[in-house]
Amino acid sequence: MAYQYPEYESLKFDRPADRILRITMERGKMNAMDFEFHHSIAEVWRHVEEDPDTSVAILTGAGRAFSAGGDFDLEEKVIAEFDWKARMWKDGRNLVLNMLNFSKPLVSAINGAAAGGGLAAAMLSDVTIMARSAKLADGHVRLGVAAGDHAAIIWPLLCGMARTKYYLMSGKALTAEEAERIGLITMCVDDDKLQETALEVALDLAQAAPSAIRWTKHALNNWMRMAWPVFETSLALEMLGFAGPEVREGLDAHLEKRPPAFNPSSPL
Repeated sequence: MAYQYPEYESLKFDRPADRILRITMERGKMNAMDFEFHHSIAEVWRHVEEDPDTSVAILTGAGRAFSAGGDFDLEEKVIAEFDWKARMWKDGRNLVLNMLNFSKPLVSAINGAAAGGGLAAAMLSDVTIMARSAKLADGHVRLGVAAGDHAAIIWPLLCGMARTKYYLMSGKALTAEEAERIGLITMCVDDDKLQETALEVALDLAQAAPSAIRWTKHALNNWMRMAWPVFETSLALEMLGFAGPEVREGLDAHLEKRPPAFNPSSPL
């Protein structure tokens, strides 16, 4: 009998080939994440791990976006209430922890704009393939909070500290070609070749020795496990930022489609 996945509102499943599970993030608003969506992408890996019919997973987005960041209503809740800060701290921590402990190969097919929790899932994948027209951005600082959901634990390993600091401290978006050039993603392909390429990579991985691949992944992920205190700090500081004045200005500016006017003074 086929493994029974929970009924997720924002995740759809299909099998493009034998032993390949494709997970498609699907929620209007450019696949922006509300709490249910964020919680689902944090928890789904525990279920894929237990699925005996899946050797490799593919993660992609529906429509023209991969996942374009957090839902504004959720951001308002996190700003306003301690309980929501605590929920998002726990969920953000579990997203990274569950992906680090997910033993099966994961291929991300980044079909459009990628930010927030969706970007975290993509960057923590084992193979990241990006459509040429797509862009990604870690825009935490532009919102007015620390870059805390994943980047501190993986970006320095992928593209080095100098580029990591530049892109995380500026919040600038990267094209697919630039992300490939600096080593942040595995490869950039033409838009019409994205899903085909992701499936080819997944099939290749599915045909390899499963224990050998999973032990290799486990060993390599120890680089990130060694950096766990770095991630914990970044995530805690992100949540602390949601209690400060900068995030209010950052979110208002985004909603009003204007540049933010942050106070240049800081007690830090």
